[in-house]
Amino acid sequence: MESTDIGAQALVMDRGDTVATLLDPVQPGDAVKLLDPELTLLKTVVACDSINPFHKIAVYPMARNESVIKFGEVIGCTSKTIAVGESVHVHNLRSAKV
Repeated sequence: MESTDIGAQALVMDRGDTVATLLDPVQPGDAVKLLDPELTLLKTVVACDSINPFHKIAVYPMARNESVIKFGEVIGCTSKTIAVGESVHVHNLRSAKV
């Protein structure tokens, strides 16, 4: 019987987003398919960290103090360099709302 596992997926809601929202849990080394709102495959990245569903994963490398964009809006800035596939959360993101 063939496997129906399609792997981990994450949504990129706007083409300018620097992060995507995971739909599945991932572990380091897992391939993550980045999809647009029409579920078209944009690219695949490799997870660097264990990340829970609905958390953010970096779509592009980001330098320290760079804007983090989600849903086409700046949600904060990086507090350190972030690699593609790395978790983006309070440990490396300063909120724009503070």
